[in-house]
Amino acid sequence: MSWDEIRTRGLQEIRKRLDTSAYRLGIDPCPVLPRGAAQPTGNFFFSTDERSQIIALLRHRLPHVNADIIRRAEQICEHRFDLLGYRNIQHGQEIDWHLDPIRGKSAPRNPWYQIAFLDINQVGDHKLIWELNRHQHLVTLGKAYCLTEEERFLSELFREWRHWQRENPYPIGINWASSLEVAFRALSWLWVRFLLPSFPEACEPDWSRALMLSARHIEDYLSTYFAPNTHLLGEGVALFAIGTLYPQLPSASRWKERGWQIVLREAERQVRSDGVHIEQSTYYHVYALDFFLHARILAVRNNIQIPSALDEKIQRMLDALRMMAQAGCAPRFGDDDGGRVFDPLRNRPEHLLDPLSTGAALFGRANLKATSPGLTEETLWLLGPKGVGRFDELVAAVPAIESAALQASGLYIMASSEPFPRQLIIDAGPQGTGNSGHGHADALSIQISFNGRDWLTDPGTFCYVSRTNERNLFRGTAAHNTLQVGDRDQAVAGTPFVWTAQPEVCVERWSKGRTFDLFLGKHTGYCRLPDSVLHRRWVFNLKSRFWLVRDVAEGTGEQKLDLFWHFAARVDDPQIGENAASFKPVDGDRLLLLTSEEHGWSEKMRADRVSPCYGNQEPSLTAHFSTRKRLPAEFVTLIAPASVTGKLTQWEETRNQAIIRAYRFCGGGERHDMVFGDQDGFWRLGPWMGDARFMYSGFSRSGRQHLIFCAGSFLEFDGNRIVSFKHQVEWFEWSSTGAA
Repeated sequence: MSWDEIRTRGLQEIRKRLDTSAYRLGIDPCPVLPRGAAQPTGNFFFSTDERSQIIALLRHRLPHVNADIIRRAEQICEHRFDLLGYRNIQHGQEIDWHLDPIRGKSAPRNPWYQIAFLDINQVGDHKLIWELNRHQHLVTLGKAYCLTEEERFLSELFREWRHWQRENPYPIGINWASSLEVAFRALSWLWVRFLLPSFPEACEPDWSRALMLSARHIEDYLSTYFAPNTHLLGEGVALFAIGTLYPQLPSASRWKERGWQIVLREAERQVRSDGVHIEQSTYYHVYALDFFLHARILAVRNNIQIPSALDEKIQRMLDALRMMAQAGCAPRFGDDDGGRVFDPLRNRPEHLLDPLSTGAALFGRANLKATSPGLTEETLWLLGPKGVGRFDELVAAVPAIESAALQASGLYIMASSEPFPRQLIIDAGPQGTGNSGHGHADALSIQISFNGRDWLTDPGTFCYVSRTNERNLFRGTAAHNTLQVGDRDQAVAGTPFVWTAQPEVCVERWSKGRTFDLFLGKHTGYCRLPDSVLHRRWVFNLKSRFWLVRDVAEGTGEQKLDLFWHFAARVDDPQIGENAASFKPVDGDRLLLLTSEEHGWSEKMRADRVSPCYGNQEPSLTAHFSTRKRLPAEFVTLIAPASVTGKLTQWEETRNQAIIRAYRFCGGGERHDMVFGDQDGFWRLGPWMGDARFMYSGFSRSGRQHLIFCAGSFLEFDGNRIVSFKHQVEWFEWSSTGAA
């Protein structure tokens, strides 16, 4: 612990006691400002004139959003709420702002620092309590009033806001226990203040006082040494926004400067060189990207110069998201928080691409528009009519789909466009940062999507706290598309946001050719076992044809091995054959899983569940292969659209070899041979001899031939040297239609 951390934590402990004493003595920590000094003077995302134009555009361009805002506002007036993955939660005539309504637990009305908010027995699920207290639903009421001019929405908004102030006196209650939650709530209040065309003058003093108190608390209890990633970033954005929009407040200039410096510093610290957020979570990547975009746009509106480094980081984040979603949807690695900065209900997998819409209009990027979901409500409010015009002017040609490596984060993307956009993504990166609180035990896990649909998927998060073991079940190895050894996770779970031991993941090979991709990686998660086991995974992509996944458990002794393939919700209708199974969604193509004949592992299809959003579960299917055998052992799976059929076999002469393994896939008038070199050195296989660590040979009935050669220097066929280099080459490919 550094001296600065000791000093910071010590001062925070003193402030906690002083604030509690002031409350008990009836001393107001923030005096109410006179009416004339309480009005904001900074520039919000839109002006009064632009607000009217945005409302008109919302009605014209996004009528379904317009209707949904009004529907949700009517529901809110009845105190029925959609929160996280829960729908139609009833809060009764008077809202209990401290209640988890699902578990019927109300958090104690103690000073916030005395509440153990992760204790489900004391408070229920703190996430569910906090989600309502972010007050993003008040923004919905404000938008509904702008759209309809119906006073009932305005009356409900101010009635709830005043009630919240009475029920949450500072510093009492769970709703002051997280500075990030205070920041979210303050941002919502800012949106309400600028949304309403004529904000009641009588409310200005109390409104500005509430914002001032929030900023004071955020600054005093920044998450620098508690949760220094998205928590700290969100707190910085709120400080910057309050200080910028209310420059007349006593500490506004300090809040503005401190908040802006947090944004700039965290952009450098939290975003890796490849543009991926350090939490190793797609959802948290989008979360952070939202914060950066909002802060950047607000800064420009207030004539603050944007450092080129910030724009570079934001665009790298946008590019990383675009690269991960070339087949139409983004994979979900790591935790799913369930919240969003703008619209809390844009929190499902299909909404993860929303930032691309804003990024396209902001930076004039047609390739971002092509991958985006189109114009979003958020883009409309953030960038106004001019931003919509810029978005419309972009010509979004179909982008080239290409394989790519986000190496700093260990994400490897195997993509192709024929016969339709499809991609496989391998997670070979760190589990996260620090204790990896939002990472999962998913080293070398893969996910597959095509045609805008998730097929092989991550299970999601479902919950952060529970009375059962659901937190660990959803973040554990068996919930991911990878190999499990000895019924254990690759990492050792501690508390809900701590892993006490994590695997080291190493990428040994990544080759990207014209017609293929090849990945080889390993992790040490099971080297901690009494009989150490190393998991190696090969993934070969023959573009536009199939993926072949080879899992090898290296070690000695006997071990229980389990391999899982988790299908997304609504991918069902399994058709099971010998060493093959195919699956079909409600609408769309089928996906084929083909295993090698005589693999000797037990296999079963089981009912399972995935969580598309925090708090929500949907039924799914999982293909589970299991064995107990002496190591080394391996399993091979071929994955392809079901239009590809055939048989997968292991070459008999390689079954007992230490240096290579070879597999043959035959079907549809084609033969595909794949040779894996497990050790350096020469090898012989039938008519072949060479030293490559990987070789692919393909023949078709039409006479087409195809050869791929990786990490070698020569190859012979029937005694004739057909490939020869003076030194080992990374890769070489040839086909009867031309060399690459």
